[in-house]
Amino acid sequence: MPRIFSKIGISTAAAMLGVVAATSPAAATGRTATDPAYFAFTDASDQYFVFQLTDPAKIQHARDLINGVTTDQRHVIGTIIPSPASYNQGWSYHYDPATINFFDAATEVCDASIDYVEEHLDEAGGAFLPNYTWCPWSSQLVEEVPAP
Repeated sequence: MPRIFSKIGISTAAAMLGVVAATSPAAATGRTATDPAYFAFTDASDQYFVFQLTDPAKIQHARDLINGVTTDQRHVIGTIIPSPASYNQGWSYHYDPATINFFDAATEVCDASIDYVEEHLDEAGGAFLPNYTWCPWSSQLVEEVPAP
């Protein structure tokens, strides 16, 4: 008798997982959990900056910030790459997706506005944004944007 219940339990669990997968946001958009997601933030300069996330937990955190589910770790930090990215039009640099994280407080040495980084990109990596780490204190996520 225990084997029958085990098989029934496994079948029920598998069916429930199928329902959860079919109703997830990724399934609704045709995206998979491993697809990158793109988000935009603004800062005190009122500029618009787009970055790519590849980590599912960070993607969820960004969505939670945008939807008001959380206000924790609301600013973006990561390593910039001084070259344009197709999804971040208008800027000569972008975040390395593998280095992006979120924070509440960070050191002043990595704080700069979007346009200030652009204007001083040739100085980045030294005294300005050491190791190319950028943490705009006034960054605020505004939306998830479609994949390019």
